[in-house]
Amino acid sequence: MSDKLNLTDAEWRERLTPEQYHVLREAGTERAFTGALDTNKAAGEYRCAACGELLFESDDKYNSGSGWPSFVAPASGAAVEEERDVSAGMIRTEAKCARCESHLGHIFPDGPGPEGLRYCINSAALNFVPEDAADEG
Repeated sequence: MSDKLNLTDAEWRERLTPEQYHVLREAGTERAFTGALDTNKAAGEYRCAACGELLFESDDKYNSGSGWPSFVAPASGAAVEEERDVSAGMIRTEAKCARCESHLGHIFPDGPGPEGLRYCINSAALNFVPEDAADEG
């Protein structure tokens, strides 16, 4: 993981679109089935839209039917931090970028992978880098 990234609120607002700011910095959630990456099946990397950190790989993405991009695991164990979330009248596990601490989505115990987890992530929290472009960088 790259060094931690700490910016002021004004710097985040300058760097992100209003939708990205709402999701990443205010722990917002985009409406189900509206995100651009929900149905993306291309090979590549999913990076944090706030700081560019590698979070997920296309090999770990699957169609959960939830309306949000879903992954069985992060690209590395250190890429995504977990935090207890008691908002919205329920207890959930929030997924945050380990580098910039931006809100990504939530982690649920109903995934198909070996750990049984579903990383349910907002499209607005991610930038997709196609495999060809990722190989060049």
